[in-house]
Amino acid sequence: MPTRQDAYYLLSLGCAKNTVDSDSMAALLDESGMRIVDDPGQAGVLIVNTCGFIASARGESIGALRELAANKEPGQLLIAAGCLSQRYGHDLPAQVPGLDGVIGTRRWMDIVDLVRRLRTRTHPRPIYHLPEEAVTVGSDERGVSRVAIQGPSAYLKIADGCRRPCAFCAIPAIKGTAVSRPADRILNEARLLRDGGAQEIILIAQDTSDYGHDLGQNDGLAHLLDQLVAAVPDVPWIRIMYAYPGYVTERLIDTMAARAQIVPYLDIPLQHAHRQTLLRMRRPANIDWVYRTLDTMRSAMPDLAIRTTFIVGYPGETDEEFQTLLDFVTDMQFDRVGCFTYSHESGTPSADLPDRVGEAVKEYRRDELMRTQQPISLAKNQALVGRVLPVLVEGYGEAVDEDGNPTGDVISVGRSYRDAPEIDGYVLIEGELPVGGLVPVRVTGAMVYDLIASPDLAPPTVIQPGTILGPQG
Repeated sequence: MPTRQDAYYLLSLGCAKNTVDSDSMAALLDESGMRIVDDPGQAGVLIVNTCGFIASARGESIGALRELAANKEPGQLLIAAGCLSQRYGHDLPAQVPGLDGVIGTRRWMDIVDLVRRLRTRTHPRPIYHLPEEAVTVGSDERGVSRVAIQGPSAYLKIADGCRRPCAFCAIPAIKGTAVSRPADRILNEARLLRDGGAQEIILIAQDTSDYGHDLGQNDGLAHLLDQLVAAVPDVPWIRIMYAYPGYVTERLIDTMAARAQIVPYLDIPLQHAHRQTLLRMRRPANIDWVYRTLDTMRSAMPDLAIRTTFIVGYPGETDEEFQTLLDFVTDMQFDRVGCFTYSHESGTPSADLPDRVGEAVKEYRRDELMRTQQPISLAKNQALVGRVLPVLVEGYGEAVDEDGNPTGDVISVGRSYRDAPEIDGYVLIEGELPVGGLVPVRVTGAMVYDLIASPDLAPPTVIQPGTILGPQG
């Protein structure tokens, strides 16, 4: 009969890229004969895959570790993994008394070895496994798939690390430089996801548009997409996340426009719109390129949904620079916008910049930017009322009224091609629809971020992912 020592509890914090790493560690632990449990009290090994990207994420990670440490029973092992561990690993035991092991992002594949070392150690001191070498792809992955399945969707990591010089970002210090995964492994994993019933494959990396650069390829992402479409022609949706400004090429645009499986959606974090701010950020500062490229993309894909993110309150950001950003958001009419206040990160080039912006000003600017975006988002959604969209159904539940009281009605929750998981909006549909199904719905109402719809009673025979049909369906 399995014992507590054979069980592990794994809490994954942060982004989808971290989720993939967590699932990969879980696969290795399962292979070793362990089993995952949902209750920390039933586990012999407690693991938190931390996020260390910004201060708020670090606080959440340390809080989770401290909570587990406070309730840890004799014989249980507590391990900190992930980004926070990689960057601040040697400082963690002082902040989390009771921490037994620390393993970083660069050697997540050694998690089983670390557990074994902890079980045989002859001293109570923490064991650190934080090699400087950032070899995390290819044969060193120990044959583990680099995917994370979430319902009918799955994240597929195509590269790790980053070589971009962004002054505010610690990712290169945490992950190392960009290393692309071999295409054959990516394609094999896509086939396994297809065989497992995945309706959506989401390609992720720190910078997907940089895929293949280290392999000597030009337009590596576009070539990979061509191979992916051929390998899994029956997966309805393929989505691209985390493209870098200046590296969305004509070849990539043509590939997206020509391949019906590739949803007309692109996540391209621009971070700002004022040239001087972008130069201080060490980001691409050619705003004309943004205008030209988005115009080209929208011409090639009229139903294109663009998501971007911005940072406000960066050191030296003046009122004039911020106003330029607001004007840019109004002018560009993005479908989805995320906004973050600047987080001071020691060890990054931006940490030494003068003219820091006060916290109150940062918060005001974030709120003002989102107030500027909200009517744009609402108008985009209102334009869809009366149209038919294919929606990927993720679940259903009982509807509630404005006071939170159950109404007795059932609603299904799904996403259109315009919505990436966890970060974008939802489509709320009348009635109970099959979870995991890709079904046509008619949009009947619009909110700032979400749509209201009903099942389409007379759907067309085939609906491609980016298709938006007229009022008559």
